[in-house]
Amino acid sequence: MDFCLIGIDVGTTSTKATLIDQNGVQLASFSRPHPTSRLTPGMAEQDPQDWMDGVLGALGQFSGAVDPARVLGIGLTSQVNSHVFVDGKGEAVRAGITWQDTRAASDAAKLDAQVTAEQKTAWFGGPVPIDASHALSRMAFVARTEPQNWAATRHVLLPKDFVALKLTGAVSSDPVAAVGLVSASGAYVGELLDLLPGSAERLPPLFPFHHIAGCVRAGLPFAGLPVTVGAMDAWAGMFGCGVVEDGDAMYQSGTSEIPGVISSKVVPTPGVILFPPYEGMRMHAAPTQSGGAALAWLSTLLGRSPQELSDLAGSCVPSADLPYFLPHLAGERAPIWDSASRGTFARLDANAGPAQISRSVMEGVAFSVRWAFEALSNSAGKKIDVANIGGGGSRSDVWCQIRADVLGMTLKRTVVPDAAALGAAILAGVGSGAFEALAPAVRQLVRFERSFEPDVRLAALYTERFERFQSLYETLKPFNARF
Repeated sequence: MDFCLIGIDVGTTSTKATLIDQNGVQLASFSRPHPTSRLTPGMAEQDPQDWMDGVLGALGQFSGAVDPARVLGIGLTSQVNSHVFVDGKGEAVRAGITWQDTRAASDAAKLDAQVTAEQKTAWFGGPVPIDASHALSRMAFVARTEPQNWAATRHVLLPKDFVALKLTGAVSSDPVAAVGLVSASGAYVGELLDLLPGSAERLPPLFPFHHIAGCVRAGLPFAGLPVTVGAMDAWAGMFGCGVVEDGDAMYQSGTSEIPGVISSKVVPTPGVILFPPYEGMRMHAAPTQSGGAALAWLSTLLGRSPQELSDLAGSCVPSADLPYFLPHLAGERAPIWDSASRGTFARLDANAGPAQISRSVMEGVAFSVRWAFEALSNSAGKKIDVANIGGGGSRSDVWCQIRADVLGMTLKRTVVPDAAALGAAILAGVGSGAFEALAPAVRQLVRFERSFEPDVRLAALYTERFERFQSLYETLKPFNARF
C-alpha cells in the first residue's frame, strides 16, 4: 500500500515537520523558527500562537506537496518540561514557559525539600530531581506570582498537547511526557501532587503514544485526519534514531543534547532521569541544557554561520593548549542539575582566535555529554560503546568526530536529520494501523548514512581535558552560587 505520514516537532527554536512515505523516505520537510522572550533574568517564554503558526504552515505546505488522501495520520512531539497554561476554552492565559526558564528554582527547592530520596526511588525508580523545569515547580511558580492566571487555568499542557487541543479539540497527554509526575505504573503520583493544592485537577488524562487524540477540525488542512497523542521529543527522537531495544543508546543533538539508553536494569543514580516503562522499554536519559544553543550563541557573537564555525573548528587540531569552555549559558541540567552555574572560557591566551574558540565550544558541549553518558552508564549498569545520533546538531561532520573522540564511542548518524519529527511520524503510522507494532515500524523507517569512529590516539588527551573540564565547574560552583 502506498501511503504517507506526517510528523511534527514543536522544538525549542523552531517548529519542524517531515512528510515520509511508507519506506521512510522523506518527501518534504518544513521548518519555521519561533522566538524566545528573555526579558528578565531566568526568563525563557514563547508565544503558543507561534507554535500553531508553524504547525499550520507545515500542514499547508504538505497539503500542496502530496495528495491528502495518501496521508494516514499526523504524529506530534515537542520540547518537554515546557508548559502552557490554558483556560476552559483552550486559550492560553499566559505565554508558554519553556524548559530553559529557571525562575521557578526557589519553588522547586521548597518542593524538593519535602520529598525524600527514598520516596522518589519508590515512585520513579531513582532520585529524580524536582528542578526549576519540573511541572509542579512551574505550577507553584504561577500560583505564587500570578494568582489570577492560576485561577483561570483549566489545563497545564505540553506544547504537543496544546497543538493537539487546537487541531482536534481534545485534551490528552502521555504518561512518559509527565516525567517526574508519574510512577512506574503509569499513573500520577497523588502524594506528590498533594504538595500543591489544585495541581491534580489541572493535569490532562494520559494515553499511549499512538492513541488517536482526535481528528483535525473542519476548515484546517488535512481536515478529518487522525492525530496521535505522540511523545515528548526525547522519546520521539529515540524512535527517530532507531533506538527501541534493551541496550540501544541514543544521542540527540538539538538546542540541547539528549543522551539516553534503554535498559531494564536500574541502578539508582543521582542526576539521571528514569522514565516510566513503555512497552517494555525503560529509558534512562541525561539531558544537558546547551548543545546547539551554545553554537548558536557563538554564531551570533562572531557573526559567522554555524557551518563556518564548523569549518573553523575542523581547521584546528586537537591540543592540550586549547581553551576550555563550560557551556552552562543558562545553567546546567544532567547530571549536575545546577541552575546557578554559568558559562565561561578558561585558559584563554593570545593564540585563541575564531578557530580555537569554535573548537573549544564544540569540545565543551561534548564534555558535558561525556559527563552525562558516564552517569547513564552507571544508571543502566552497562558500558555504552555505540550510540545512534540524530538531530540538527548532528549534521556537522567535524562536530560528530569531536564527539566520537571525546566520548570514546562510535556514533551512527541517521539519514533524516529531524529525528524527533521522524519519530512522531512513526507513531502516526502505528496509531493509524499502518504498522502493527512500534519496534518493526522503527526498524523499517529509520536508516543510517555513516558512522564516526573514535580516534584512539586522542583518548588520553581527552580524558585529561575532561577531568579538567569537571574541575573547572567545581572551582566555579561556589562563585556562581553567590549570585
